Amino acid sequence: MKKPIAIVSMYRDDIFFADKWISYYGKIFGYEHIYLFVDGTDQKLPKKAFKINCFKIQHLSMRRSKADRYRAKKISEFAKNLYPRYKAVLAMDIDEFLLIDPNLNQSLFDYLNQEFKYSSLSGLGLDVGQHPITEKQLDLNKKFLSQRSYALLSDRYTKPIVSFKPINWGSGFHRIKGENFFIDPNLYLFHFGLIDKEYAFSKFNNSKLNSTGWKSHFKKRSKTYKVFENYIPVDGDELFKKARIYFSNNRNILAWNKPAPMRTPNLITIPNRFKLIV
Repeated sequence: MKKPIAIVSMYRDDIFFADKWISYYGKIFGYEHIYLFVDGTDQKLPKKAFKINCFKIQHLSMRRSKADRYRAKKISEFAKNLYPRYKAVLAMDIDEFLLIDPNLNQSLFDYLNQEFKYSSLSGLGLDVGQHPITEKQLDLNKKFLSQRSYALLSDRYTKPIVSFKPINWGSGFHRIKGENFFIDPNLYLFHFGLIDKEYAFSKFNNSKLNSTGWKSHFKKRSKTYKVFENYIPVDGDELFKKARIYFSNNRNILAWNKPAPMRTPNLITIPNRFKLIV
């Protein structure tokens, strides 16, 4: 007997992805199982908010690091209350999309309804970006991956966003407190924060965000476009298995339950089989 799976996220000043996020997860898991927190009564709601469980909450002004911890703690506590009704709870940022490898010919819902010996699953992180020379501005009405060809294999976005029991996520959902992670061989976490350069730079240049501690993060992220422009991509299928092994085996001493970054950027061409999924 298959059980429902819940999807949880929160956003502020990031409605750009919200309707795509709602549609993607709603079609797979059912709109009634999506829980979206809108951080601030001043925030605009997604057009499809009426289809899901959407909650506006009072915004608390905090520095970036403290806000990230607060968000992870709030969602962790909320997710705990969804058990045992749900088989699993997925928590992520609004610009993150978990995909199952199309070669499996299985839905993400059916796949996650299997029995796993792990308390969580991570998808291999793919940081998708707009090539600043060869790719045009994103059309929100079309499939995202039909318009983008490149991604960086990323330790940062190889996140344990799938939980099978009540757990405590760390800041940004990058780790689970006190627990190890398992990178599933069939799951990919596509991060779309850089998928449209114009939109990304509108955030990078947002003085309100920069004043709350985002400036150094945005500066680092803006340099990623240079990697897309200057590195030669490798076919993703040539590196996926190697990346999973590397991220599983390499950890920083003070961050044993998160993957360590690769020594050099690994720019890949996204395999065509993913193009029409999101």
